[in-house]
Amino acid sequence: METTLEQHQYTLRQPAFCTGIGLHSGQKVRIGIYPAPVDSGISFVRTDLSRQPVIPARYDLVGATMLATRLSEGQTQVSTVEHLMATLRGLGIDNARVTVDNREVPIMDGSAWPFVEALQQAGRSRQDAERRYLRITKPLEYREKGKSMRVEPDDDFNISCTIDFEADLIKTQHYDATVNRRNFIDNIAKARTFGYVEQVEELWQNGLALGGSLDNVVAIHWNRRSVLNEGGLRYQDEFVRHKILDLIGDAALAGAPILGHITATCSGHSLHQAFLRKLFANPDCWDYVTCSQMAH
Repeated sequence: METTLEQHQYTLRQPAFCTGIGLHSGQKVRIGIYPAPVDSGISFVRTDLSRQPVIPARYDLVGATMLATRLSEGQTQVSTVEHLMATLRGLGIDNARVTVDNREVPIMDGSAWPFVEALQQAGRSRQDAERRYLRITKPLEYREKGKSMRVEPDDDFNISCTIDFEADLIKTQHYDATVNRRNFIDNIAKARTFGYVEQVEELWQNGLALGGSLDNVVAIHWNRRSVLNEGGLRYQDEFVRHKILDLIGDAALAGAPILGHITATCSGHSLHQAFLRKLFANPDCWDYVTCSQMAH
């Protein structure tokens, strides 16, 4: 079976910048994505704080998962990291330093696409070190309240995702994706975050989603059969594709690209997080490999 694995680690050729608003704070945020040395992974730097603390993008530093994935170390936090993490993983960037001048990554248009454009413009730079993959060696499953995630051995990173909503517009949607650069850019990156319109109003009343608008959230109409956004949907199954986007971003917090087939049912940030913790608590289910080790 032909895989799309890359032997080397990659960083950016030059820095990339994005400016937008924070989904929850409603405040303007600027991020810079900079090249970083081999084996350093992805890290976030809060440039607005006096000591400019650094938070590595790791699953064990995930604090809250309500509506977004938030990294916390001590008193320092960076929220809504999932779409940028998905983009870095989807475009095959292993090492980068992300500066953020507020407490959350900007939501941009609710998808990963603005990050894709910025990173493609910056370009990739191959580094003189082998990429390490987290290879699944035996199946593992996690279930909670009708939701589940299972991973099985695979030569690539594949995701099968099923969602189930009462809304007529969504109902049951299923999507299978092989996570590589081409497929991420063509079929996943443009899928936007979504919510019921009354949920968004309720969040506003509670001081959340203050930056949420029809510019960055697909708002499902009260009648559950259409969306309020003028341009409509980008894909008929944009909802399940966005869930895959979130899953790619959260799975990137494993710290290495996964080689395995994930099957997710009714997934969300808290499920992804619980699954990663279970995975790392079961080291007999995985190992670390490089392409040259797999060739032997």
